[in-house]
Amino acid sequence: MAIPPLVEPVARLSAAESVRTARQRRLPQLNELGQRRLANARVLVLGAGGLGSPALVYLAAAGVGTIGIVDSDDVEPSNLQRQIVHGQADVGRPKVVSAAESIAAIAPEAVVVQHGERLDAGNAATILGGYDVIIDGTDNFPTRFLVNDTCAALGLPLVWASVLRFDAQLSVFWATPPAGSGLTGVHLRDLFPTPPAEGEVPNCAEAGVLGALCGQVGSLMATEAIKLIAGIGTPLIGRILVIDALSGRFTEVPLLGTGIAAADPNPPATAAAAPNAWPTITPVELVARLGARAKSTDAFLVVDVREPDEHTESAIPDAVLLPLAELLTTEGMATLPRDVPLVLHCHTGTRAARAATALQAAGFTDLTLLDGGIVAWDAAVAARTAPGLGSKWSREWSATWSPEWSTEARS
Repeated sequence: MAIPPLVEPVARLSAAESVRTARQRRLPQLNELGQRRLANARVLVLGAGGLGSPALVYLAAAGVGTIGIVDSDDVEPSNLQRQIVHGQADVGRPKVVSAAESIAAIAPEAVVVQHGERLDAGNAATILGGYDVIIDGTDNFPTRFLVNDTCAALGLPLVWASVLRFDAQLSVFWATPPAGSGLTGVHLRDLFPTPPAEGEVPNCAEAGVLGALCGQVGSLMATEAIKLIAGIGTPLIGRILVIDALSGRFTEVPLLGTGIAAADPNPPATAAAAPNAWPTITPVELVARLGARAKSTDAFLVVDVREPDEHTESAIPDAVLLPLAELLTTEGMATLPRDVPLVLHCHTGTRAARAATALQAAGFTDLTLLDGGIVAWDAAVAARTAPGLGSKWSREWSATWSPEWSTEARS
């Protein structure tokens, strides 16, 4: 669904900009008018890193008139594998300075605003409020939620993405889209009601990331910003683009919005996405059901939506491993039975809740979450195998417990 252009056009392009953007202006959807809108646009890129670098390059090349960069870090050698806006000679220099020089080399007429500071609750509204579109290339959840909530309060569209290993997700959040657009407001808290627990989701430094995939996603982020500015095409609002670089698959997952600005200090979580909105089962209850299943008096499937390395470290007996990024695809869902109850689990519950939301939207009906995820399971296993075990655990687990279920036996 098309939306009105975000930005009014400048009166005319300079001769140099007309020559430089000639191939782009020939696009019938964009043309001269759209190019003049880009020249008058102000886009803020948060982070001159793996996602921000390609976004900055292509925003500059596209003719965006004012580009803001927020980053307080210096360039490090390990950045150069994916942060293409910097070079070897920039190591040790502020990223905002290096990025600004790269933009100037591409588009000398672009105005570059350097915000060489860390974004926080005290400066977020002031910095973001001066721009038309925000591109979030940050790499931590607290900042992502701060950016989302600030954009929601200011009524700004937010182009968002996340990349880890060979997988990526991309969307456009806009809590209050233009009246008459037919769009329902959607923001980050519709996808993640609350930030995941610390340590639940690994970062790129821990898990690794493919640099070329960062380039793909950052370029797509720039494309979404261009579409919003010029009012062309269909923005990724209410849709999550899921990319699996290893298989070469691009999959789209719908995201239902609440239409409520997330800047409220107690934002309402989308019921379908909140972990506590789903039926849960405790580790003790799951052990009982596993025992019943072994006796053919119960039938269900445990689905682990974590990553393979997490599953290798600790796993529930006979659980089917289906990482969330795969589960969100049509092919992934097709591997799951629809006539058998599913018990979903991840580390503590956030990814399992997202999986349940997607499965319910796809028509799955009998879905339960393991209360506390593998963390609770492992804690219960440790309690069951510890010396001096109390009678409560003995009574509840003795009939169904198998020694091979212990952490020690699995390792």
